[in-house]
Amino acid sequence: MPLSIIPDLTIEARFWRAGLTYLAGLDEAGRGAWAGPVTAAAVIFRADETLPQRLSGVRDSKLMTPCQRSYWADKIKQEALTWGVGMASWEEIDALGILNATRLAMQRALEQLIITPQQLLLDALRLPEIPLPQEAIIKGDRRSLSIAAASVLAKTSRDAWMIACDQNFPGYGFAHHKGYGTFAHKQALGTLGPCPIHRRTFSPIARLKTR
Repeated sequence: MPLSIIPDLTIEARFWRAGLTYLAGLDEAGRGAWAGPVTAAAVIFRADETLPQRLSGVRDSKLMTPCQRSYWADKIKQEALTWGVGMASWEEIDALGILNATRLAMQRALEQLIITPQQLLLDALRLPEIPLPQEAIIKGDRRSLSIAAASVLAKTSRDAWMIACDQNFPGYGFAHHKGYGTFAHKQALGTLGPCPIHRRTFSPIARLKTR
């Protein structure tokens, strides 16, 4: 695996050297899905530069298999000083837009932390409503271990939610595609129409409504 996609603590160490102990990495999952919530996670690790040795398999969650994500999510929770997960519902996505709903999910994740962060590290996003210092990092989930860890917790939490939801709305395949726009999902929509957790403002669903 190329070094460029193995996250490390280079960014975190810069803040630790400046005297900031509590850095919260944040990331989201589900922004592009057609159904279900958008989910965010926040993670604070102790200032320990040996952490990558114990979390050696943590990557941007999109580069990991479901088994890898599940295994490393448990390890992340064990190593974290504190972590939190927040969601914004499909109704909130339709009402606010996906960007503002994502920020709302991140705010809710931060509210779950038992330690107030001194600095936020985010994957190419800022939270204008949060009065804390922030750094938006391009491809942050591939560079910062804190952000990568948040991406894993966000993804595993949302996937578990969608798998459970599959029982309430059978036939759509939510347990498999997690609400994303796969061919099977598109076929199910054509047959069944949208269900209550579909995002009405997303174009594939909006087009169905106008037929």
